[in-house]
Amino acid sequence: MKLDEKEIIQLFITRLKKNNFKDFGKNDVTVVPNHVLQSASFSKGLVLKCDMLVESTDVPALMAPWQIARKSVVSVISDLSAKGAKPYVSLISLGLPVYYSKKAITDLIHGFSIASREFDFTIVGGDTNQTKELIIDCCIIGFSSGNNLEVPGRNGACSGDLIIVSGLFGYPPAGLKIIMDGVKATDKFRRRAVRSVLQPEPRMKFGSVLSKYFTSSIDSSDGLSTSLYELAKQSNVDFFLNQVPCGPDLLNFASDSNLNSRELIFHGGEEFEIVCTIPRSKIEEAISCAKRSRIPLLPIGEVKNGSGNVFIRTRTCDKYLLLENRGYTHLS
Repeated sequence: MKLDEKEIIQLFITRLKKNNFKDFGKNDVTVVPNHVLQSASFSKGLVLKCDMLVESTDVPALMAPWQIARKSVVSVISDLSAKGAKPYVSLISLGLPVYYSKKAITDLIHGFSIASREFDFTIVGGDTNQTKELIIDCCIIGFSSGNNLEVPGRNGACSGDLIIVSGLFGYPPAGLKIIMDGVKATDKFRRRAVRSVLQPEPRMKFGSVLSKYFTSSIDSSDGLSTSLYELAKQSNVDFFLNQVPCGPDLLNFASDSNLNSRELIFHGGEEFEIVCTIPRSKIEEAISCAKRSRIPLLPIGEVKNGSGNVFIRTRTCDKYLLLENRGYTHLS
């Protein structure tokens, strides 16, 4: 059953009415009521971010429509989280292909509803159009954390800072190998890796709790090596890595499957972890804060004077080799 634009908008109104303002879809613009504005603290910085999901390059096999919708939101939430920003309201535009049924569209809306509750923001409007494939453009407006008017940039890393990540790497690239190439894995690892692809988890709590310590930060969805290089180059320093942020199960999977573990860890993508730098003088305080909040904080290296390179310590000796700057290639 093919729906026209008015019918699709009515589906949004019906399905999201408990999560959104009443004027959704009823005007050419969205008006945020005064009582809502007054509830927000405008002593904080206004933070805006948009991201586009394209079906052919961003959606792997097995992903249900509700998971696609949620992923389009996660991509934006992850960037906000890397800056410690809290999401507030969202505009979502949909390009829908003719083969999308009413059930599939309803499932998409269900995914947006799940995401709005999970990440505590409100969808207040958007647009729909017909396209050759599914396209979702998600724009979220939020606020900086605390009373800060600014957020950590990519250019503030200083010599002596420690390089920190919010979690282990390699699981989504491994999951894509399992889904797309049929690579075999143990049941336990398969569940973890595939779930990391279909239902990614942005590190909101890590960003909101620890961003006050960041001198620089970025989300890692374009790949760990690319993210490290981006911070190093913009800060005009060198990064020296002495730890590889991965779990033994990932190493076992790579070995059993004859895959390069460092390829999965450094040159994969879609991970939605946070990469940041924290001054050495504040690291103990940050570690204590992370422990109290029960979130991981993994030091993987140190910042030194330089010109934008990233080096990694070899396993057999204390020598450092240049890490290749090569990021995630989309599914196409």
